[in-house]
Amino acid sequence: MKRLAVLLAVLLFPAALAAQSEDTKFEQLLEEEWEYRLREFPVEATYVGDPRYDNRMTDYSEAAIERRRQHARDLVGRIRAIDRAKLTPENRLNYDLFLLEAERDVEGQRFRRDFIQITQRGGIHSQLAGLAQVVPKASVRDYENFIKRLEQTPRLVDQSIALMRKGLAEGITPSRITLRSTAELIANHIAEDPAESPIYRVLFAKEPPDPALKQRVAAVLADQVIPAYRRLQRFFTEEYYPRTRESIGISAVPDGAEWYAYLVRSYTTTGMTAEEIHQLGLAEVKRIRGEMEKVKTSAGFKGSLDEFFTFLRTDPRFYFTTRDDLLVAYRDIAKRVDPELPRLFGLLPRTPYGVVPVPEYSEKTQTTAYYNQGSLEAGRAGLFYANTYNLAARPKWEMEALTLHEAVPGHHLQISIMQELGDLPEFRRFGGYTAFIEGWGLYAESLGPELGLYTDPYSRFGQLTYEMWRAVRLVVDTGMHAKGWTRQQAIDYFKANAGKTEHDIVVEIDRYINTPGQALAYKIGELKLKELRAYATRELGDRFSIRRFHDAVLGAGALPLSVLETRVKEWVATEKATR
Repeated sequence: MKRLAVLLAVLLFPAALAAQSEDTKFEQLLEEEWEYRLREFPVEATYVGDPRYDNRMTDYSEAAIERRRQHARDLVGRIRAIDRAKLTPENRLNYDLFLLEAERDVEGQRFRRDFIQITQRGGIHSQLAGLAQVVPKASVRDYENFIKRLEQTPRLVDQSIALMRKGLAEGITPSRITLRSTAELIANHIAEDPAESPIYRVLFAKEPPDPALKQRVAAVLADQVIPAYRRLQRFFTEEYYPRTRESIGISAVPDGAEWYAYLVRSYTTTGMTAEEIHQLGLAEVKRIRGEMEKVKTSAGFKGSLDEFFTFLRTDPRFYFTTRDDLLVAYRDIAKRVDPELPRLFGLLPRTPYGVVPVPEYSEKTQTTAYYNQGSLEAGRAGLFYANTYNLAARPKWEMEALTLHEAVPGHHLQISIMQELGDLPEFRRFGGYTAFIEGWGLYAESLGPELGLYTDPYSRFGQLTYEMWRAVRLVVDTGMHAKGWTRQQAIDYFKANAGKTEHDIVVEIDRYINTPGQALAYKIGELKLKELRAYATRELGDRFSIRRFHDAVLGAGALPLSVLETRVKEWVATEKATR
């Protein structure tokens, strides 16, 4: 529609040709680059709902990686060749964001993240089982496409091994302590009977359109996939794991300090230093501890805060005894929130969502929960995955906050709205910035009282525990990666300041070790959103509308925090002028 409008304007008003030509060139570049991205990363195409490449897997050969790296460098020049001043205001923002992402991509090329192909949270051994959950399964052709993907497993395993060997040579590997259960996780995908493999069980959770497909998939698993996984397991156990680095912080790898600084800038979309973030974390931990003391008192608990933590971690009343009961309780919370959403949001998504358990093959080292986006194009709902492993580590008092974060009004609502903003270019509908996305998820947890939740002190304490969790991240992430903290020092600090169970704490610390910087985005994004809400409330007074504020925040998709601030302040000025 937008391209048609541009064409009509040029035909009807020739004087507009000069002004419009840069927009046309830029929009063509956006379309070309989106098509290029889908071709190069066919798994991503499947996730966004484009089925054209459902029979392909990404090429991770060194030649393909270098070709993509050169393409990224060339892209920066192509973007800069467009005259930004001649673009429409909407396209100037698209231009700025597109150039920012392209330049950051090129800047990051000096840091070989692609050498790390396996962590405790997954790798090539688990990719196909995850993909089997989201691929279309409506026709024989859908299954045939997936079979073609299975047939590429030997190549993918060999490419991953080659990259990991280069990582060993360069000293770029995950920290060894975090990989202690990974051989077991790989083994979970190696079955003597192919019908018992996670891929087979997920793919055929429902009957396929042709029963013969089961035999075909079983044959490919037996002949190609499982032997490749066995080769991967031997490599991991005999060659890789014994030679991975013993250090904890990324500062110990080549270029590590610069790598961490780059990651901090990328994930937070700010210019904050690691030291500034560390001090912010310490201040937030102190503030939240004060709030926790108040809730502990309101619960009638007479002991210290540490004793209250122990009580919450150990009292049987706070835990379910069956996995099904835990899952049903999550679903109940989600469906109690749904009818309350229109009071806080004018813009709501059309994409539905569900609540399902984390797959058994990955649950042991997986986090408490996570979200996988849906796709209207593919007819796929969004999914909130709740971890039902080790029920003694899944307290009831954390469930309301977690549901708000992962489902609604957190990730499902925000990401689905973003994908449904049809006027945005695809790189914005399906991209994003971690500080915005995860900051929104954490901000969503604070909306519990406005949605009728946190009605008892334990659930309220659960919300504070989750906020504390993200404040602790600022301290321990920067501590381990910039200040020389040990893993145990990080675990001890976490345990001393949050009520989360020890299993969760260890899983989280290991996550921060192998994804440096990512955990910083949550609290920094949330604090900016709360700051902007306070600003809008103060400036607009009685004219402030929480629904309109939320729609202004979400209505342009995920943005860098500085761009979000500009957008909200412009919205406030407009509200003042028109209401």
